[in-house]
Amino acid sequence: MGKITASEVNNLRKISGAGIMDCKNALVEANGNVDTAIELLRKKGQKVAAKRADRESSEGAAIAKVNSDSTNGVIISLNCETDFVAKNESFISLANELAKLALNHETMDEFLNSSIDSMTVNEKLIQQTGVIGEKLVIGSFEKISASYVGNYIHAGNKIATIVGFSSSVEGVEEAAKNVAMQAAAMNPIALDEKGVDQKIIDKEIEIAKDQLRQQGKPEAMLENISKGKLKRFFKDNTLINQDYIKDNKQSVSSYVKSINSGLKITDFRRVALV
Repeated sequence: MGKITASEVNNLRKISGAGIMDCKNALVEANGNVDTAIELLRKKGQKVAAKRADRESSEGAAIAKVNSDSTNGVIISLNCETDFVAKNESFISLANELAKLALNHETMDEFLNSSIDSMTVNEKLIQQTGVIGEKLVIGSFEKISASYVGNYIHAGNKIATIVGFSSSVEGVEEAAKNVAMQAAAMNPIALDEKGVDQKIIDKEIEIAKDQLRQQGKPEAMLENISKGKLKRFFKDNTLINQDYIKDNKQSVSSYVKSINSGLKITDFRRVALV
């Protein structure tokens, strides 16, 4: 492949948090493939975030809404080309209007073909593209239903989350806000261990074993030690097992139980534009 560019190195550095030279060397070894380069960094002991999908997001606004009885929640992202447009009040107003409409629909296709201002959402986006001068698209559509749903939008409309709970008990409103903020800040990849894709689990075990081999651990010990590392991975990357950001002496699950012993988190969604 051709020469690795500075922008490619900077992109990997932004995704991984690794040093410039480490990123450059990993990209060279990976022939420019970002996912392979990330795996190489991790195998060499670099601390890299487990979830990297955010890097594919463009500019825009991520908006979370819940219905009047807090039983349904939705996140949409209205994407544009530049940060200048993303900060425009009329653009943000349109994003909020579309998110409110999205609450009434179950799928992206249904939403895009629904009616707004005597036209479909798809037609509205085309119309506004002509008005604003930048391509507008719905980049994300995420929806959940639960006995109680809370939402959170991070300052600047770059991260939005919705979280579902098992019951609408006293204190659930505050718990929902705190857990939604947790999901925004800590970017979990799943609700719990059962929600983690098997391919991710297999990859984590492979990476752990490679790290242990580099440390000189006997092959016979690798399986058991890698399982211990996998437990740590679940703790760091699944919502209910993460340390609660407002009190790291307890997990998110323990915090929720402190509100009500029978209360559980049932689902969550997170959309980020970075």
